[in-house]
Amino acid sequence: MDSAAAASPDSLNFFVLFMRADWVVKLVMLGLSGASLWSWTVIIDKTFRISRISRQAREFEDEVASGKSLEEIANAAGERPAHVLPRMLQQALKEWRDARAKGLSTDGQAAFLIQRIDRVLDAAIARETGRLEDGLGSLAIVATASPFIGLFGTVWGIMNAFQAIGVQKNTSLAVVAPHIAEALFATAIGLIAAIPAYIAFNKFSTDAGKFAARLEGFADDLSTAIQRRLAERV
Repeated sequence: MDSAAAASPDSLNFFVLFMRADWVVKLVMLGLSGASLWSWTVIIDKTFRISRISRQAREFEDEVASGKSLEEIANAAGERPAHVLPRMLQQALKEWRDARAKGLSTDGQAAFLIQRIDRVLDAAIARETGRLEDGLGSLAIVATASPFIGLFGTVWGIMNAFQAIGVQKNTSLAVVAPHIAEALFATAIGLIAAIPAYIAFNKFSTDAGKFAARLEGFADDLSTAIQRRLAERV
């Protein structure tokens, strides 16, 4: 192959670069492409899931604020509601009903009821937060590891470029350009995988924290409502 053919425009398109790349660089490109595809799967899933549960939370909070009784709202949610807020409401009311059936004759029993409700609600918040954060670890791995994996492919491609110089005894750009292009292509794929994963990880981590704070606020409101009922009984 002459020098002009080695650096023709057709030889520098992405498909040809991949097909001509060293097997190590090919593995790097395939691995980074797979990581990017996986991260986008997580990103799309989290986007729709967080949007859905946030909308449902707003609707449920509006219903609670409408003036209906908590029992009426809990019954309307069904036996096994999918959203965490009605589940928290039902769990708190169940603890209240069980304690009332056994009798609440002392302040100590009332305080123990509040503690038990707080523990139940905290457990529900922890489980829901864990579900929201599921998959964020893979985004963090893609965001942090992809640039270094791409850099490894780049270094390997540059090594091939120097080997080509040594074999052909020619330092012209036409000889080394395909190898340099392969190396830079690996870097580009690494950045394409890392940047969206990094942005999405930070966004979803923030969203999960905000939603957890929202759940904690709702739990505090429930605890306050139960305490108000206890005070009225006294």
